[in-house]
Amino acid sequence: MAISNWGSHFSRITLFIAGFLAFTSFPAEAAVKQYQFDIQVKNVSRLCHAKPIVTVNGRFPGPTIYVREGDRVIVNVTNHAKYNMSIHWHGLKQYRNGWADGPAYITQCPIQTGNSYSYDFNVTGQRGTLWWHAHILWLRATVYGAIVIMPKQGTPYPFPQPNMEQIVILGEWWNTDVEEIVKQGTKMGLPPNMSDAHTINGKPGPLFPCSEKHTFAMEVESGKTYLLRIINAALNDELFFAISGHNFTVVEVDAVYTKPFTTQAILIAPGQTTNVLVQANQMPGRYFMAARPFMDAPLPIDNKTATGILQYKGIPNTVLPTLPQLPAPNDTTFALGYNKKLKSLNSAKFPANVPLKVDRKLFYTIGFGKDPCPTCINGTKLLASLNNISFVMPEIGLLQAHYFKTKGVFRTDFPDKPPTPFNYTGAPLTANLGTRHGTRLSKIAFNSTVELVLQDTNLLTVESHPFHLHGYNFFVVGTGIGNFDPVKDPAKFNLVDPVERNTVGVPTGGWTAIRFRADNPGVWFMHCHLELHTRWGLKVAFVVEDGPGADQTILPPPKDLPPC
Repeated sequence: MAISNWGSHFSRITLFIAGFLAFTSFPAEAAVKQYQFDIQVKNVSRLCHAKPIVTVNGRFPGPTIYVREGDRVIVNVTNHAKYNMSIHWHGLKQYRNGWADGPAYITQCPIQTGNSYSYDFNVTGQRGTLWWHAHILWLRATVYGAIVIMPKQGTPYPFPQPNMEQIVILGEWWNTDVEEIVKQGTKMGLPPNMSDAHTINGKPGPLFPCSEKHTFAMEVESGKTYLLRIINAALNDELFFAISGHNFTVVEVDAVYTKPFTTQAILIAPGQTTNVLVQANQMPGRYFMAARPFMDAPLPIDNKTATGILQYKGIPNTVLPTLPQLPAPNDTTFALGYNKKLKSLNSAKFPANVPLKVDRKLFYTIGFGKDPCPTCINGTKLLASLNNISFVMPEIGLLQAHYFKTKGVFRTDFPDKPPTPFNYTGAPLTANLGTRHGTRLSKIAFNSTVELVLQDTNLLTVESHPFHLHGYNFFVVGTGIGNFDPVKDPAKFNLVDPVERNTVGVPTGGWTAIRFRADNPGVWFMHCHLELHTRWGLKVAFVVEDGPGADQTILPPPKDLPPC
């Protein structure tokens, strides 16, 4: 197992950080970090199957972007692949600068084959672990990587300084071409085949065939503390993650510091990041780290376990590792209990500025439905909706249409609440619900405070949904099982130290309430981060109006913005 690779990789990181510190010893000077991303196809072998995959710079996972809070970042993306491409910098707020956000047909048209586009953005008021990924089709299956934002020079972490850091990206692997699988599923009107494996840093681990050599291994020294920057880059699965014999101390989620708490395992939804401290305080040996899905709805999943190895220095590879006790795949109690423990640090230096007064209340129901489809297997195809509207992607970028006031691209009449209230989480509803289709957006006044309640429903089936909002963080002020009660439930909201994040799970058959201040003008996508549901229409966008000040309006588009 390639421990040595990890060692050399780590020494590169250490050298990089040393150089980085030297480079930014003038705190007043913000650095410009430049990266070249070449989108290219590369043959990769996993699980006894070789196939061409789309990559950045031929790497899978892709390169890590290292920056410091306050830096400017310029990533020039050149597309050498046959697919259109766009890249999203997940969790970066992109103040006034939606042009650099990346979701195809929302803030830009995609980068076509043979063309380039420079994503140019500032990293302001954020530090921690985020990530980047393709934001078109299902290409993020292989086009993804980490973003590490170091705190400003001379600003320590608000937790014990780790001896070393390690990025751990959880993903999914299909043996066949992902885009072909999706096309097949769409043609049949059914969900595409589930993945063949989960991966840790692109590797499934030795519990899979032909994977002994495709195992991520991390060497540790007794007595040292390690910061793991964990990212869930899977397309469709919430995952449990644990390391045998070792506890985690959770210190940050979605690049926001949390009140530290100890846990044996974490739960992480697609799109989310979690930073944990791990102490190498066990008997020196080899210990499996493992990732496996959480699914508490009656739906089929790829429930195989991806593994990597935590190996104490000097222990031979012949020692067999032990597996961690992960929660059961349907352990709702663990999931709810874990999410309840997540709270903002809310210190003087890192306050939780929760909006206490709400200007605009939104209530969105999440549902599935069926559309007639004569060519599909059952004569119908599956769709998903918010407030019974399945979102239709436009032909040009919504941000361009908004900025240049192009008529006929979208409407701003997305309803603030469902057209017809019903018993959302009662018996399964399978009747024809007359789901509408449209490119309908919700218009939000600049600097207004928004409370959004996302309500899961039993339209066809209940299911857990991780929702991601672009351009913002939000506070998760409440969550519950069953139907949201607008009279009783708000009284139980946490308005003191709720967790702040960019992606939140709506529990199966339950609801989640979030609050944010709409102080970032532009067009901002909000969607389920399960790729399957997004494709079915489980998405919407907010048009946040310009503010009165010169620095409160959308910046002009860059000259190299891809044409439509």
